[in-house]
Amino acid sequence: MELCFTPEELAFRDTVRAFLAVELSPQLADKVRRDEHLSKAEMEGWHAALNKRGWLAAHWPKEYGGTGWSVVQRSIFENECALAGAPRVIPFGLSMLGPVLMKFGSEAQKQYWLPRILDGSDWWAQGYSEPGAGSDLAALSTTAVRDGDHYVVNGQKTWTTLGQHANMIFCLVRTQRDAKKQDGISFLLVDMKTPGIVLRPIIMLDEGHEINEVFFSDVRVPVANLVGEENRGWTCAKYLLTYERTNIAGVGNSTAALAHLKKVAAKIPNNGRPLLEDPMFAARLARVEIELANMRTTDLRVLAAVHGGGAPGAESSMLKIRGTQVRQEISALLRRALGPYAQPLSAEALAVRPDEAANATVTYFNYRKLSIFGGSNEIQRNIISKMILGL
Repeated sequence: MELCFTPEELAFRDTVRAFLAVELSPQLADKVRRDEHLSKAEMEGWHAALNKRGWLAAHWPKEYGGTGWSVVQRSIFENECALAGAPRVIPFGLSMLGPVLMKFGSEAQKQYWLPRILDGSDWWAQGYSEPGAGSDLAALSTTAVRDGDHYVVNGQKTWTTLGQHANMIFCLVRTQRDAKKQDGISFLLVDMKTPGIVLRPIIMLDEGHEINEVFFSDVRVPVANLVGEENRGWTCAKYLLTYERTNIAGVGNSTAALAHLKKVAAKIPNNGRPLLEDPMFAARLARVEIELANMRTTDLRVLAAVHGGGAPGAESSMLKIRGTQVRQEISALLRRALGPYAQPLSAEALAVRPDEAANATVTYFNYRKLSIFGGSNEIQRNIISKMILGL
């Protein structure tokens, strides 16, 4: 099979490249390629640039401010952005909450919250995981008790990515204690400035501040901020997770990372020849490239299903598993290729420090999380076995 772009699709690719050449600064692209932590201003700036061009919500319907692009156009855009070193758009509002509001939100909620996601008025965080409820998300214990026209929320969320920048958080809360785990859960939108909310940073091994824990003590949330029906939030939660898992696959980012890996391996000598020509290394690289090509096809299938009015199903679990494995393997191969230069504090790295070595080890260890968050890969295999294989 030969997959080729049409002349119209090639013209669209050229348009995307021209936009990136003008709007994406080389300094920002370099930071992205080196896997450096971006500032809030840098992330918001790229968000604003895409929104100004009308390209932010590639997967939203046009009626809500989306692009109306075809599946192939969306794939081209993602790949070109990744190859150029563009930051990934923060997904919590755009790729997670947005689809939930379109599916389950009231008309008033759609009219108010969706434009604010696009124009950057709200930075959303995800309030799902808890100390005792990770992959077993339905075991969550944060409670919301109805008190007139408010819910009173008490509990704790953890691993809240970039929560330090957020002014809003969507939360799963238990509104009925005596129901079975999947029942009695509701989906609430919470203002982070509400009294009773405390955010504490979780500092990572590289001293970066990416994740947080959030505590709720008698936090009053308007009933108007309930999405969907009370005690039926698990339906919203599952719907959101299919979008999150599809996003985690990161086909475009893996494509860019693979291209960078090849560039590095072509420059590093190994017994008088480039490492890229070493049979064992080349075999591992070929396997990754084949897996990525297969994943790209599956990604297009899932996008096509969503484009036709559906939602990602168990295929999103397939993408999540394979996507995280591919990204972890690429980071492992880059670390292997760099050898001692991948050690950030080694004498060799400090003395020579090629750009390709920057943050290679930090990224390798950070990417160990990919097979856990969004529902561990073991959970994804359970979903596939039930929904696809009928086991």
